[in-house]
Amino acid sequence: MEEVMRTSLGPTWNDSFTQFDRIPFAAASIGQVHSAMLSASASPTGKEEKVAVKIQFPSIVNSIESDLGYVKMLLTAGRLLPKGLFLDRTVMKAELADECDYNREASFLRRFGDSSHLGEDSRFKVPWVWEGSTDRILVMEHVDGVSVGGSVIDELSQQDKNDIAGRIIELCLKELFSFRIMQTDPNWTNFLWNGETRQVALVDFGASREYSKSFMDNWLRLLEAAASDDHAACIEWSLKVGYLTGEENQAMLDAHAESMMLLATPFKAHTSQPVRFGLGSQWADTTAQIRARIPVMLQNRLSPPPRETYSLNRKLSGAFLLAARLDAQVDCRRLWEDVLKSYRFEDDS
Repeated sequence: MEEVMRTSLGPTWNDSFTQFDRIPFAAASIGQVHSAMLSASASPTGKEEKVAVKIQFPSIVNSIESDLGYVKMLLTAGRLLPKGLFLDRTVMKAELADECDYNREASFLRRFGDSSHLGEDSRFKVPWVWEGSTDRILVMEHVDGVSVGGSVIDELSQQDKNDIAGRIIELCLKELFSFRIMQTDPNWTNFLWNGETRQVALVDFGASREYSKSFMDNWLRLLEAAASDDHAACIEWSLKVGYLTGEENQAMLDAHAESMMLLATPFKAHTSQPVRFGLGSQWADTTAQIRARIPVMLQNRLSPPPRETYSLNRKLSGAFLLAARLDAQVDCRRLWEDVLKSYRFEDDS
């Protein structure tokens, strides 16, 4: 910890803090998080502020490529990868490298906290970032809260569960179709619920990425087709997005289109609203139907999906999974209609 702080912030790094806890309160695969008090002279507010200091492990960046190569070798040699499940080391390496760049994460924190994004939405809290942060040290405002998917669930009212799930699904749609930047890691610990302020705090932006307008135009057309149960249009837009090559057999085409239409079930006009998530719900049955089609797609897929879709699919399905964890009920059709009303395609006149 001392080595990284000294090499990143200089030998007098301690001068920026009036207090620094040497024992981390959280840890992850690439670093650890310490609690500290930023001095008034260094603080953007002009007064002492409690902060979370994210410190990257030394040499973690250099180990990524070799570790990924070793994992892929083991999986391939041991035939642990099913046919059709593509392990793209380039994609994995790029995503992990992004997470190791704390300057990049800081820039996404600032963008999400801007008034054009979530800065003026009182339902969410995005912590500010200290300007002295570096590519290996990220200092941000400390936020209070508990993981929305943790034991707090037992203490929440049904209305709170519905509100939290609704916010996360709405945020997911806004990230895609309004901001075109998304924090793609759906891990529940990235969303903290503060019962006093009634805000959902967003605390980890390392897995954020940006999407091009043309890609998102095509992906929204695909989701529109799926929500309309239009099998042919699902195939057409899947080709444009890059999910399909055009050389797949009929079994693959059907399984893919059906999976997309099932995924879009919460947004369909004929789906009863609010959508019930959780055990024994309509969504639980829908996810079972999606899982039943996975073996067919693994057996018949000809090429890996586009890089953009790895993270996108993970976050959207993760938002629904969190709603299920909360046993929530959400009017997803209303959220979907809001997207369609406000979205402007590149070719709109």
